[in-house]
Amino acid sequence: MKTLSVCVGSSCHLLGSYEVIRELQQLLERHGLTDRVELKASFCLGHCQAGVTVCYDGVVHTALTKEKIGAFFDKYILEL
Repeated sequence: MKTLSVCVGSSCHLLGSYEVIRELQQLLERHGLTDRVELKASFCLGHCQAGVTVCYDGVVHTALTKEKIGAFFDKYILEL
C-alpha cells in the first residue's frame, strides 16, 4: 500500500490543505484506489513557505491546491 500524506500544519491549513484532502479522498474513491493508497493528514512536512505540501511514496510535492490536485492525481497516483 502506498501512503499519501497531506500537511495540515498551520501554514498548509490556511492555504487549503483540508480542501486538498477532500478532493483526494473523492478521487481515490472514484477510481477504486482506497485499498491501495492510504490517505493521511500529517503535521509539518517542512515546506511551509511553499504552500500545501503532500508526500506521496516518499516524494514531497509542494504548492498544491484543490484546483491542481486533479493533475497531480493523474500524473502520480493513477500510475499505480
